[in-house]
Amino acid sequence: MSVKIRLQRHGKKGKPFFHIVVADARARRDGRFIEKLGTYNPITNPATIDLNVDSAVKWLNNGAQPTDTARAILSYKGALYKKHLQGGVAKGAFDEAEAEKRFAAWVDAKEQKVQGKVEGLSKAQADAKKAALEAEVKVNEARLAAAAQAEADAKAAEEAANAPVAEEVVAEETTEGEAPAAETEENTEA
Repeated sequence: MSVKIRLQRHGKKGKPFFHIVVADARARRDGRFIEKLGTYNPITNPATIDLNVDSAVKWLNNGAQPTDTARAILSYKGALYKKHLQGGVAKGAFDEAEAEKRFAAWVDAKEQKVQGKVEGLSKAQADAKKAALEAEVKVNEARLAAAAQAEADAKAAEEAANAPVAEEVVAEETTEGEAPAAETEENTEA
């Protein structure tokens, strides 16, 4: 019987969610499995992986072959590294305490790297939100300035339209008033 460590797809269409399982190679993708090792959610950023590393190492030592994606996940979570360290203990290169110490140091470094990525993503999101807010403020100021300019132009046009009419009325009144005065001057000279 060939045993594989592989992914079982769950979740909705367009929103995959996977179980990491140990299954017979002849079983269907989402069918019967021997043991569930963990879960994998690729939708989140960074991807959420919950894995029982000790069980995964046990199955790797028993000869289970991971698929390509499962191998990448096991490597990311350190199961392959832990298997490698156990091989060093078996050869006598170092003892079990040293292997656990090295694995713990590797896990801490990995967690810091992941935390740095999470912080970088949240900072980038905050910067993008701030930039969008500043752009919106500029657009709103431009709209207010354009509205104020249009209102000032409208007032100026209205005053310009009313001013010639008033000058014409004043000019007509003065010409009418001058005419009788001119007649009176003619009458006085004669």
